[in-house]
Amino acid sequence: MAKPKRVGLIGAGAIGTVLAEAIQRELVTCDELVIYDTDLQRAQTLKNKLQFPVKIVNNIDALLDQKPKVIIEAASQQAVTEYFNKLLAADIDLIIMSTGALLNIGTGSPKVHFPPGAIGGLDAISSATLAGIDEITLTTHKPPKALCKNNTEELTIYEGYAKEAAQKFPKEMNVAATIALTVKPTKVKVKVVSDPKIQRNTHQINIKWHYGEMNLQFANDPHPDNPHTSALAAWSAINLLKTLLEA
Repeated sequence: MAKPKRVGLIGAGAIGTVLAEAIQRELVTCDELVIYDTDLQRAQTLKNKLQFPVKIVNNIDALLDQKPKVIIEAASQQAVTEYFNKLLAADIDLIIMSTGALLNIGTGSPKVHFPPGAIGGLDAISSATLAGIDEITLTTHKPPKALCKNNTEELTIYEGYAKEAAQKFPKEMNVAATIALTVKPTKVKVKVVSDPKIQRNTHQINIKWHYGEMNLQFANDPHPDNPHTSALAAWSAINLLKTLLEA
């Protein structure tokens, strides 16, 4: 008899909810979802919305005891830092959403995966990295609400590099970390703009590399339940989960 195909989920917030609902719609084939959230009531609320097998556990050890095929972290950079070594030792495919934490930890294991999140084109960017990138810049415009601001005119709130940007904006700038992980050790210049004229999170990536230039732009609706992240981030995780489960 085949083993049940379980998925572990750390974090029952906006991204975790989209993922669970995708499983319910059978966009991803999964026999059981195992949820761990430090807020047990939030995990229970998510379970109550679903009509397929869901188990809630009280800690990471209990999650690992269920032997999921894939675990998705959709909680926080702090959660990644706290649980990473234990998760890695379990030799389970691990999808990290809070990629800012990986800038300090690393991604050396083939079991550690991160989705493109709110952007695309990482395959082209990675290929250019092999030939040599001279300069790469990420300019992000977000509505003030997404950055906890209330400015009425365009305001640049940060200029610097990806690692610091991901630390200063741990919920909003994982996209900077994802690019930095892709082009490492090249440094990614980052500009963050609070822009009251827009409704979508907009990311513009400009790359000068050995054989030319790339200009990529993405404009995504914020997640309706969490303005700090783009809806596309959740769907990129779902697509990666689907790939890993089918492998």
